[in-house]
Amino acid sequence: MNGSERGQTMMRAETAETAETAEAAEAAGAAGTGSSEAGLRGTSAGRGWRVAVRRAVAAGPASVVGFGLGLGFRSGAWKRGPVLAAAALLLGLVMLLHGRITDRWGLGSLVETFLPWFGLFIPVLLGGALWRRSASAVVALLLPGVVWLSLFGGLLGDKSRSGGDLTVVSHNVGAGNSDPAGTARDLAACGADVLALQEISAQAKPLYEKALAEAYPHHSVRGTVGVWSRLPLSGTRPVDIAQDVGPLGDAKPAEAKTADARALRTTVATDRGPLVVYVAHLGSVRVHPGSGFGTQTRDRNARALGKALAAERNERVVLLGDLNGTLDDRALGGITSRMVSVQDEAGGGFGFSWPAAFPVARIDEILVRGVRPESSWVLPATGSDHLPVAAGISW
Repeated sequence: MNGSERGQTMMRAETAETAETAEAAEAAGAAGTGSSEAGLRGTSAGRGWRVAVRRAVAAGPASVVGFGLGLGFRSGAWKRGPVLAAAALLLGLVMLLHGRITDRWGLGSLVETFLPWFGLFIPVLLGGALWRRSASAVVALLLPGVVWLSLFGGLLGDKSRSGGDLTVVSHNVGAGNSDPAGTARDLAACGADVLALQEISAQAKPLYEKALAEAYPHHSVRGTVGVWSRLPLSGTRPVDIAQDVGPLGDAKPAEAKTADARALRTTVATDRGPLVVYVAHLGSVRVHPGSGFGTQTRDRNARALGKALAAERNERVVLLGDLNGTLDDRALGGITSRMVSVQDEAGGGFGFSWPAAFPVARIDEILVRGVRPESSWVLPATGSDHLPVAAGISW
């Protein structure tokens, strides 16, 4: 190979090497560019995620929860549903401060009579809050939820125990009962040791006495209330619950007052000692368009009965009766402050007793002092518009 050929060969090699170097450089540049673009995309994605988190935190806790769990809450969730949130707070305050609601026109008593039913508004408002995706309304519903559970959560379980030294039953048999004899037969079969009846009409009294005589050899009736017992009774007398007041009441003969008596006191002789039993039927309440929830007579009766219970010196006392009010009603404070409810202590559920067709309130009560409630339950319907209530007690 001569010099010219060698020169050409070297030039071709240098050219090839230069081309390879250029291709390598181009490939390296392309790789670097791709890596850089990927890095930029990763950096942008990370920055976007952090920005979203910061925005959610700035918007509030509900937005953080919604961002993390996909619940649909956004920054506007706290602004939605202000009416629902206000309604939830109002509901909670009504239940929490029910004792401070004015009793003008009987408003306070009316609210307290149906207080457990206010809990039905909670799921209704919750459904509205979820439909509106309102974080403020959901949080506001915590107040009525906690208040309702603190007031009535203890009634949701069954606290009854087996056994008991004595079984007592109370029943407003209803003056308009079309089958008093059938009601008496049902009560005689219930197995109670002591049976208290209220609203006994003059026409139905002989029927009750006849139908209950075999099961209950001891009984006493004063006015419209009576007590039947398997055990001996003594010292039965009417209790003045201020049924007749004012000049007309003062002028009323004693015989007439006894005939209209709505409360009595008697002593049951047990093998554990004397047990004092009160039977009472407090005044009825009525709703009047002009005056509201009329509770004046009931309230007056409750105060008088509370004074009688305060003056009672016997250690063991049972009150059986139709109080025409629930134990949440402030008007019964003079009674409930001195005795405990068997339903609260040893029952299951609310134990609603009125009206019999669809019970919405427990106005028929068994309260005790000095004895231990073991169980409490509601008996099947009779011909009355009230359900009988029963309890087992022990010493």
